Order: sequence, then C-alpha cells, then structure tokens
Amino acid sequence: MSDLRRTPEERQILARAATVLPGGTLGNVRLADDYAFVVKEGRGSRIWDVSGNEYVDYLLGSGPMVVGHANPKVIAAAEEAMRKGTTFFTQNPYAVELAERIVEAVPCAEQVRYTSTGTEATSYALRVARAFRKRDKILKFEGGFHGMHDYSLMSLSPSGTVPFPAPEPSSAGIPKAVQDTVLVAPFNDLETTVAIIEQNHNDLAAVMVEPVQRVLAPLPGFLEGLREVTTRYDIPLIFDEIVTGFRMAYGGAQQYYGVTPDLTAIGKIVGGGFPLAAVVGRKELMDVYDSHAVDASDFLPQIGTLNGNPVAAAAGLATLEIMREPGLYDGYWETGGRLRNGLQQMLDEAEIPATVSGIDIMFDVYFTETPITGFRSTMGADKSKNKVFDETLLEHGVFKPPGKVYVGVCHDEADVQQTLTAFKAGVDAVRD
Repeated sequence: MSDLRRTPEERQILARAATVLPGGTLGNVRLADDYAFVVKEGRGSRIWDVSGNEYVDYLLGSGPMVVGHANPKVIAAAEEAMRKGTTFFTQNPYAVELAERIVEAVPCAEQVRYTSTGTEATSYALRVARAFRKRDKILKFEGGFHGMHDYSLMSLSPSGTVPFPAPEPSSAGIPKAVQDTVLVAPFNDLETTVAIIEQNHNDLAAVMVEPVQRVLAPLPGFLEGLREVTTRYDIPLIFDEIVTGFRMAYGGAQQYYGVTPDLTAIGKIVGGGFPLAAVVGRKELMDVYDSHAVDASDFLPQIGTLNGNPVAAAAGLATLEIMREPGLYDGYWETGGRLRNGLQQMLDEAEIPATVSGIDIMFDVYFTETPITGFRSTMGADKSKNKVFDETLLEHGVFKPPGKVYVGVCHDEADVQQTLTAFKAGVDAVRD
C-alpha cells in the first residue's frame, strides 16, 4: 500500500476519470490504484501531482521532454509562434526551417513530410515504401513497437510460440488481410532474419526496425547486416527513430551506429512536446508525395490538419537549438551511464539475477538469469519484481513507469543522487 499523500481533490479527479475514460486512463500509463496519480504541473526534470507530491520524472512525456518540462526557451518559441496564429493548413516559415534543420542533421534525410503523430509517420513510411517498391508485404521484428496502426500491432506482444515469420495480432480489430502482408523476424538474430528476407525478397516492400528496440540494444553487426541484405535486394530499409531521433546523437541512431537507412520516421524530441512527427528519406522515395514527379498511379496523397503546424515547428526548432549546445551529448550519456551502471551494480551486489537492458540514456531492468537479446528472451522475466521495484521508487519520489527509463538532458546531480538512493531502496524491496 502506498504511503504517498492523496488529497480528496486528487481522489475525486481519479474517480471522475474512471467514469468518463475507459479504464480510467488515457490509454498510456496504467498504475495500480494505490499508486495512481494526476499530474498537475511539470518543470524541468520534475513533476507534481494534484496532491502536491513531487517526483523526479523518467517518463518525460514518453520521451519528448528531453530538455525538461516547460523549458523556458521552448515555451518562449511556442508562445511567439502562437501569437501569430496556431495553424494555417498551408506553408509557414517555421516548418520550412525545421525541415532544413532535419535534413542537415539526419544522414538519410533529403526531404521531409510532416505528420502529427509517430503512428502516422511509421504508417506513412510503410506506404511510401509500398508505393515505391510496388510490393505489399513488410517485415518487422517481434516485439517492435511502431505506434498503434494495424501493421505495428502485429506481434507487438505475441505468445512467442508461433514460428517465424508468421505474425500474431496483438490487438482486436485488425483485419486478417493485414496479417497476410506482414512477416516477423527475431530482433538481433541476423541469421534468421537474412534467411527470411532471402526467401521472401520478391514480395517485400520494406523492412522496418527500431535501431534500439524498446530497451534492446542491437548486437554488433545486426544493423549493418540488415543494411547489407536489404541493399542487395533493393528493399527499402526503414528506421523507426521516433524514440532515438535526436536522442542518441544529433543525427539519431543512424549517426550513432553509422548505418544509413532509406527512410526514417522521426517524432517526440523533434516536436518539442507538441504534436509533430515526420517521414524523412531519400528524394527518390519521397518523390511519391510529389504529383509532378511521378505518374498519377504512383502518387501518394497525404493530408493532415496540423501537419507542420507553426507552434509545434517553433517548439521543435528551439529544442534542437538546445540539443546542439557543445558537449551536451557527452554530459547526457555520462548522466545516463551513472544511473544505468549504478543500478546494475546494486543488483549484482544484492545477488539478484537481473539485467539492466538497453542503452545508458534509455533502459529498464529484467529480473531473469537469461541473457537479454530479443523479445523472447524477455518473456521469462519476473514482472512482479518490476512492480515492487517501480512502486518503491515512486514512494521515494522517483517516477519510473513500467517499461522504460527515459533519461533527459534536464536531469541534474540532485536528480541522480535521489534516483540512486531510490534504486537502492527498490533493490532492497525486491530482495526482501
């Protein structure tokens, strides 16, 4: 039972939510009833709930708030744009300048097409590839998350018993026809993946992968091997960098790992906390968006009311300006490394079989003796221990939601020390 203070006001809001929202949530984060709370305010690396409890925030809005909540530079940029009008459904200078910054930064980006969400961006990236390649099937990886469209929800959280490359729907309401156009491979298993691609290359429109799949880092050679086999068969390789874009490096995971895809979906950080994402890639593929560049039968129309809206684009520009500050990424990775390595050391010293999986700036713990490389290796982990660990952190003023720690450039020394203290309490709670 949580000993966090909950005021009648907050309890009333939670009760109202249970009436008007399915499951009482927005569909994103679900905490046990004793630990559920309502965020009232966020500043920098911290959030406060309606009851006044303060937390070091490692959700960061599911990643976009890497420079902190209500960052003064980002807020000022958004306010300036907002005073001129919030959206126009046509061209605006902020969107053009942001596209220029993206093309300068992302290795594969020659052109940019905006969307409002990451789900749209990954869905459209697949559509671009199908229009270009004139094939229907796509290959994704078991456990890979690409938003909430039908293709992404194939084998997102499967049973792990179906042989590759057969997919399993991880949601109700997905047409059987979609299932028939998706192949699934095991992340980090290059041999199996290459064999699937070689056997199906004539039917494949694209291969889509998260360079870091949730909190599974790619094994050496895996991304390079994907690039080689897709190049060999002229199959577009799509990186889903909604999460990793501008996070691992200014040019994203493709810069960090030195592997350049044909298309990339970006979002989260690039919108500065506002609804903005994009498909970016080689002009040869992006030409399907240009009715003057392709035949009518090859043209891909794409309309969105808020695509490239000036407020989000202005916020994105301000965020990228911060991310370009000299030495920022070095300090960012150092902070994450202290947290991730500190947690692993505590678990080892407590003799608790567990792996802190992922990368220094984005990780989670799996309580298992099994080496963590792909989705199926995570399935035997003891999730009840994660629940104890996460709830203990919350009691110590650290909000780590189920699934992932997002370290931000906003986290400072005081945050690190409080978090390490909370980690120790969490490890002790799991051991006891």
